[in-house]
Amino acid sequence: MGRKEKISKERKELIQQFIAENNIKSARDIEVALRDMMKETLQEMLENELTEQLGYTKYEYSDDEKTNYRNGYSKKTVHSTNGDIELNIPRDRNGEFEPIIVEKGSKDISNIEEKIIRMYARGISNREIYNQMQELYGVKISPDMVTAITDKIIPNIKEWQKRPLDDVYPVVFVDATYFYVRNEGTVGKKAVYVILGINSQGYKDILGFYVGESESAKYWLNILNELKSRGLKDILILCADGLKGLPEAISTAYPNTEFQRCIVHMIRNTMAYVSYKDRKELATDLKTIYRASTAEEGYENLIELREKWIKRNINLDNWINNWDNVSTFFKYGPELRKIIYTTNSIESLNNSYKRINKGRPTFPSIQSLEKSVYLATEIITEKWTQPNRNWGVIINELRIFFEGRI
Repeated sequence: MGRKEKISKERKELIQQFIAENNIKSARDIEVALRDMMKETLQEMLENELTEQLGYTKYEYSDDEKTNYRNGYSKKTVHSTNGDIELNIPRDRNGEFEPIIVEKGSKDISNIEEKIIRMYARGISNREIYNQMQELYGVKISPDMVTAITDKIIPNIKEWQKRPLDDVYPVVFVDATYFYVRNEGTVGKKAVYVILGINSQGYKDILGFYVGESESAKYWLNILNELKSRGLKDILILCADGLKGLPEAISTAYPNTEFQRCIVHMIRNTMAYVSYKDRKELATDLKTIYRASTAEEGYENLIELREKWIKRNINLDNWINNWDNVSTFFKYGPELRKIIYTTNSIESLNNSYKRINKGRPTFPSIQSLEKSVYLATEIITEKWTQPNRNWGVIINELRIFFEGRI
């Protein structure tokens, strides 16, 4: 986050061309150039809208079958995020023309930019936005113009990343999802670490996302200290896969937090190198561990299974070595167990990020990835209007186990 991005050769050439053509010498010159670009784009859209309604182009030869004609222009000043823009609104003789791109009576066309940002948020690539705008309006909005418009949300991202948090989150999930990003001419996978909390009222809240470097205790401690600086004083239960360095960091930043390893990830890791003929039987056996009534029963079943499966060269030592973090959920009731022994909540969230951005197989930069994840976050969280089921039962149980902390 905040790391300087290297500009591709092609993009650098386009920027240099833009600077030269518009005689850019200051930040103010950039604003003026973008406003002029927006004006030309809107003007062309208006002309194409009237052409579409009349059924013939501006200079097409007239004949007797036409019942309506162009009738000059009227000036109109509209407001945009780049400042005021003066447009020439085309008129028709019959007064039937109803512009879509700049509606009658509207003095603010910043919603045009909002539409472009919304398309970007839905995972539509810059190239596809260009194609759709050309198809709808017959006008070219370059991929670089899309980038310039969507870059305006960067201050919103910075503000969102620093927003205050609740002082206590009963349950927090941490997981990673991966995207392909172009960096210094090569394409590689980048991890986006997502932190999802459930607040005291039972509502989900994305506390932050981080385009990661290599995992380490230091990396995670920096992130956890950032959460503390934003007001998060206590986490009761943290659920995650075996992210390197996270258990050590959480024990330092939040020493009273219980750590729960994701059972689903434990199962996947165990099954990864198991032959197909053994998978069904092993999956059934593993259920006797995490569906046991108590931690003691689960551990006894685990020891028995290790002796059984070691004869087939399948090792369950990972379960034994991590048992303290695997078995955390056993002391809770079924409602809370269901929430914390898997990371289904955050895996569902990561799947939503993937689905929304399926139109972008590769991101041109880390900043582009951050913009897309942020905008996708806005779309996803719009639907989070209900608390978790049975939250009344769960919060009462948490108040008993974590007396005085919630």
